Parts: sequence; structure tokens; C-alpha cells
Amino acid sequence: MPVAEQYLNSAGKGGFMDSSVGKKVVMAVTGVALFGFVTVHMLGNMQAYMGAKAMNAYAEFLHTMLHGAGIWVFRAVMLVAVILHGWAALSLTLDNRKARSKGYREQQLQAATWSSRTMRYTGVILGCFIVYHLLHLTTGQAHPDFKVGDAYANFVSGFQQVGASAFYIVAQLCLGLHLWHGVWSLTQTFGWAHPRYNKLRRTFASVVTVVVVGGNISFPIAVLAGIIR
Repeated sequence: MPVAEQYLNSAGKGGFMDSSVGKKVVMAVTGVALFGFVTVHMLGNMQAYMGAKAMNAYAEFLHTMLHGAGIWVFRAVMLVAVILHGWAALSLTLDNRKARSKGYREQQLQAATWSSRTMRYTGVILGCFIVYHLLHLTTGQAHPDFKVGDAYANFVSGFQQVGASAFYIVAQLCLGLHLWHGVWSLTQTFGWAHPRYNKLRRTFASVVTVVVVGGNISFPIAVLAGIIR
């Protein structure tokens, strides 16, 4: 059933944000924003393969666009998206626990994919990773030798830490599980679930996940292998 029709059917039961449909739409819309961010972020970090000059020029562009205001507007939008995404996920989880019986829960688990079963756990890990990643490569508090204005040097020396690289890789694998199920669920929320399109949806989710996660995992591996140095 399309989202609009579901919402009209449930309009009398509460406001948009109070309904399960509303929360799913919030989760889907913020998911699109976050998906766009991780994709652009991965593509931007590909500058590291082009050397220090290219990556530092890219970092300078980000910090000077719109006279320096652009990066803060972008960060604010992403922060709101993360908060709303987490709120919607938690609310839906609590609602589902209240609504379903033990027998229904067992049936759901049998039918669910592994990625869907671990969404709440991968979400928590990713939340912790975001905080660490900001402290590591953005503000420098968790970095061993942070140099203000030298994104390339921070990138290389940061990933030369085996522990940091290992955590980054684990977080990206969690992102893969989260992203695959997120893209799959997003298309369903927007009413694109149909046997005719399910193969296409599955292929799209898989390709997107492999490209984004594969690109991100390549960074610490390239640094540890001495390809980026």
C-alpha cells in the first residue's frame, strides 16, 4: 500500500509523527540524507589516492564554501538527520515490542534477514563510530598527531594506527548491513515493493552497499599497505 494511502487510513489515530507510517517516512527521508552523505564522503575521500595536494584542496573547499558557513549548515543538517533517524528507529522498535505477541515475534525472526535483525545493534555501533570518527579526523582529540589544516597528513597518520583502522573497518562492515537493509526498507516505505521490482531493489541495495563500504574499507587498508603514505 502506498505511503500516502497508509497515512490517510491512520490519520484518525494520531498525528503524522505519532503514527508508525509517519515514523517510517521520517526514517526513510533521513536515511536518504545519510545515504547521500556517506556516498559523497566516500567519493571525497577518494582524493587521498591523488595525493596530499588534491585532498588538502578538497578539504579547504569544504571549509571555505559559502564563506565558511556552508560546512556548518551541512553539519547541522546531518546532526538533525542523525537524531531524527535514531528517534524513529527507537520509537518503531518500542512500538513493535508492545504490539506483537511472543509467537508473532518468533515468526518474524524466522522470516527476517540477518541484516534486519542486527539493525539496532549496527545502528548503535555506527553512532559510537561517528563520535569517534569526528574526534579522530575532524577535531583531532583522538588523533595521535593532528595537524590543523593538513587533512592528508591526518588521514595517513590516523589510519597508521592499527586499532583505529580495525575499528574503522568493523564500523564499515556494520554500515554495510545497515545500508543494505536500509535501502531495501526505504524502497518499500515509498511504495516500490512489488514482485516485479524486488530483484531490482535487491540488486540496487547490494551494488550501493558494495561500492560505499568497499570504497571506505579501502582507505585504512591502502594506508597500512603503504599505497597511501
